[in-house]
Amino acid sequence: MMSRVTDSPDSPPAGDATLVDLGFQTAYKAAHRMLRAWWSVRRPHTRGALIALWNQGEILLVKNSYRAQFTLPGGYVKPGEAVTDAAARELAEECDVRVDPSSIRVAYVGVHRFENRTDEVTIVEVEVPQRPRIAVDHREVVWAGFKTAAEALAMPIVPHLRDYLVAR
Repeated sequence: MMSRVTDSPDSPPAGDATLVDLGFQTAYKAAHRMLRAWWSVRRPHTRGALIALWNQGEILLVKNSYRAQFTLPGGYVKPGEAVTDAAARELAEECDVRVDPSSIRVAYVGVHRFENRTDEVTIVEVEVPQRPRIAVDHREVVWAGFKTAAEALAMPIVPHLRDYLVAR
C-alpha cells in the first residue's frame, strides 16, 4: 500500500499505516535487531548505495521503521550491479520516485563502523527540477520528506549522511 506522505517528521511515523503495516514494522524491527546481533559476531564488510535527491536546495530524507536515525533512500548493491543503478532502484522501491541512472553522479564514498559492521557507502546525487510526488509503504519506510542541509544536520542522521552534508 503506497500513500502520500507529509514533509514533517513531527507527524506520527505510522500516520497512514494500517494494522498490517504495523505488523510489518514490528517484523522489520525484529529482523534488524537479529541482523545487528549477527553482525556483532561476524563483523561483515557491507557495500551500499544511498541517493541524495535534491530539489531547490533541499534533500529528500527517509525514516526507516527499524532505525532511529534518518537517512537517504538506499540499500545494498547487488553483485554485478552498478552503484547508480542500485541507487535508482532503491529510490523507486522506497519512495516511488524514478530517475534516470545516467543523470546520477557519485558524490561521496566513505567507510564507517556502523551497527556492528564495516559499512562502505557510496552516496550518489541527482538534482530534479520539480519536486516529485513521494509515496512510502509505511512498512520499511515510514516517512519521507525534503529538508535543507542545515535542517538535516540538526536531525539524528546516519554517519555517512552527516559526512556527505558537511563536506558539501
